[in-house]
Amino acid sequence: MAPPRPYWKGYLKLSLVTCPVSMMPATSESEKVRFHTLNRKTNNRVVSRYVDAETGKVVDEDDEAKGYERGENDFLVIEDEELESVALESARTIDIEKFVPRNTIEWVWLEKPHYLSPSDEVGHEAFSVIRDAMEAEKVVGISRLVIGRRERAVMLEPCGKGIIVWTLRYGDEVREPENYFGDIGDGDTDPKLMSLVTSLIEERSKPWNPDMVQDPVQEKLKEIIESKRKSAKKGAKPKGKDEEPAYTGNVIDLMSALKKSLETKKSGGKKS
Repeated sequence: MAPPRPYWKGYLKLSLVTCPVSMMPATSESEKVRFHTLNRKTNNRVVSRYVDAETGKVVDEDDEAKGYERGENDFLVIEDEELESVALESARTIDIEKFVPRNTIEWVWLEKPHYLSPSDEVGHEAFSVIRDAMEAEKVVGISRLVIGRRERAVMLEPCGKGIIVWTLRYGDEVREPENYFGDIGDGDTDPKLMSLVTSLIEERSKPWNPDMVQDPVQEKLKEIIESKRKSAKKGAKPKGKDEEPAYTGNVIDLMSALKKSLETKKSGGKKS
């Protein structure tokens, strides 16, 4: 199977060392079931169009513009040419500006991963030297890159023979965890409860497998679509999902619940 076409092509630069590279998203949603909005009466697709909020008339594409709201119903128009003139250097070059220890960047700053690789054999050596040096020093590179006409902060992390480029959230986009976790009690954990939970964790621990995070909704949607394809009866409806057991609202003693979980596991019975 041939690799997909590059999402972005440009140059990786560290001081005077430069090499041509290409980048692809590390994740994909192309296999997801997607729907179009239809007119139920005609079965034709519905087309989305921009309309003027005051006149209600459809706005031609040539008349659409981006506006910054500086006051109520007061907008400053920004032209496409002005947007394109911003950060031109980072539009085609990933210039590594600084390095930081990998273990100092927490997961909450990481946004979306991309695979970076040399785009021709001439750049293999320079690419490999940068990658291997970061791996040896246990650091990641910090740079900037224009993606989708927006300049993003990015982190470069060695990954096998390649490099992963993570887009990073900006400082004002990450909320402090203390604002949400501050009220959680600091009391000592009951050793007996700790022992029971630890036992449950040990029994349920397995090596990572991507099958652990399959999307059951997508599988159900595919079954519904396949059922409709095969059905010759007009108006036939797929079977609904199983009803979930109603929540009784009973408060169960934590110690009893944990002991019961372990006993059920040992007896090979089903969980209650």
